[in-house]
Amino acid sequence: MVARLGAGPHRERGLSMGRRTPAPSQPDAWRRWHVPLSRGTTTLEAAYGSLRTIALRQREVPLLVQLVENPRFDLPGIEIFSGATNLRTHDYLHILLGRGLLPKDEAFVLGFTMGSTNRVGAVEETLFTLIARYLYPKTYRFDDEDVAVYKDAVRLGYVSDCQPLAEIRFGPMMEWSMRRIRKAVGVEEDLLRAFYAIEARRYPKAVESQRLLS
Repeated sequence: MVARLGAGPHRERGLSMGRRTPAPSQPDAWRRWHVPLSRGTTTLEAAYGSLRTIALRQREVPLLVQLVENPRFDLPGIEIFSGATNLRTHDYLHILLGRGLLPKDEAFVLGFTMGSTNRVGAVEETLFTLIARYLYPKTYRFDDEDVAVYKDAVRLGYVSDCQPLAEIRFGPMMEWSMRRIRKAVGVEEDLLRAFYAIEARRYPKAVESQRLLS
């Protein structure tokens, strides 16, 4: 799910599945939060613990965003968009993919998660893009660069041999290292690193793109 805090100039937006809010003593904590791929020995529990302090609750997510991205709003037997997850699982996926909470991070996590289902067609991708670009509340919307990252991530998730990310049950793996979890679910670090290097070259002014391989 997409959530952005604070409208303003490009790169001053923050988003993260509808649930980041700065603590009074740490107003920029959500901007800085990032557990890169290089921290492979960090456990999921530890990584999530560092995120928990800046997490919002489900009810604080705008209804339109929930309708599009949370599976509990799907109609019986009908999945609105492939790869929909609840908020906590989505947080885990940010950690799994080595992404932070800034706009391109969110676009990548959403795209890769959807692509990993191997069910996303051109119509679904276009529909989601239109909603995220034009219908979401202003501080939640994708810009053109975010859309490009999202589309690339859909394709990357499709070519990956990983499990459908939305179906992973992380509970038994909370004390595992991130490297072990990625190996268990088939997320190829080499594939991610290769794309992240490309992303960094494409978007030299994007903080989230430049820190991916730190």
